[in-house]
Amino acid sequence: MSLLTDTAGAHAPRRTSGTAPRGPRESRLSVIAATGFLVVVALYMLLPVFWLVVSATKSQGDLVDSFGLWFSDIHLWDNLRALFAKQDGVYLPWLFNSLLYAGAGAAVGTLLSAMAGYALAKYRFRGREFLFSVVLGGVLVPATALALPLFLLFAEMDATNTFWAVFLPSVVSPFGVYLSRIFAAASVPDELLEAARIDGAGELRTFFTMALRLMSPAMVTIFLFQFVVIWNNFLLPLVMLQDDRLYPVTLGLFTWQSQVSRDPSLQILSLTGSLVSVVPIVITFLVLQRYWKAGLAAGAVKS
Repeated sequence: MSLLTDTAGAHAPRRTSGTAPRGPRESRLSVIAATGFLVVVALYMLLPVFWLVVSATKSQGDLVDSFGLWFSDIHLWDNLRALFAKQDGVYLPWLFNSLLYAGAGAAVGTLLSAMAGYALAKYRFRGREFLFSVVLGGVLVPATALALPLFLLFAEMDATNTFWAVFLPSVVSPFGVYLSRIFAAASVPDELLEAARIDGAGELRTFFTMALRLMSPAMVTIFLFQFVVIWNNFLLPLVMLQDDRLYPVTLGLFTWQSQVSRDPSLQILSLTGSLVSVVPIVITFLVLQRYWKAGLAAGAVKS
């Protein structure tokens, strides 16, 4: 037995203490190629934003005569004053409408998506998988295909040209329901729910006090996606609204841009308004980014 043990030990591969097995090393050429590709993609993505910033600082004359990708005389403050004074300050209601549509719509839509996804993940009932298949089908339907049916539906209820005609369709998010179900199934343990029920907690209390906290990273993700989608929504307000005081900023700027041939000054105002309209989206991402990262990091280290 001793001889066999010594022989096996002699032929066993020796490991160097304190060292871990290393994977294949990347070549310097592949790193340079990947970095260069990412830089090119980043420049491609940022170029329209840079052009918008540069154009918003110019006067109408410089916008036509100067080089488009570099600064000329700075007229940003004058452009901002003209923007908020045009048509008795109609741009400010447009901006407020967009914040109301996107902020309230994303908040309500996120809550509804979380509730629906949680129910699909944690409750057993007849037709559950069929209902989830319908939700997945809703993800594949483009929003443009729903604009006309929604208009006919709201016209039957005499609700077109109202706030609700834009707000109510915005709170429905099939993608949010899908993401909520996947995340609830993975992050909300059944044992925790059973313990809450044994302690006498009702279903609503269990959901709002426990499940929502565990699902917070998914809810932040859904809110961000829904906020951007509603903010950039153009076709639905175009179909539903006739009163310019109810316009979101996207539709309002489109109406100005369509009148540039009659009033050339609207071109620089449209560009300045587009730059201002980007600010709320950037602020929303910056504010929610730390909650998003914290939630993802917490989920990554769960055992």
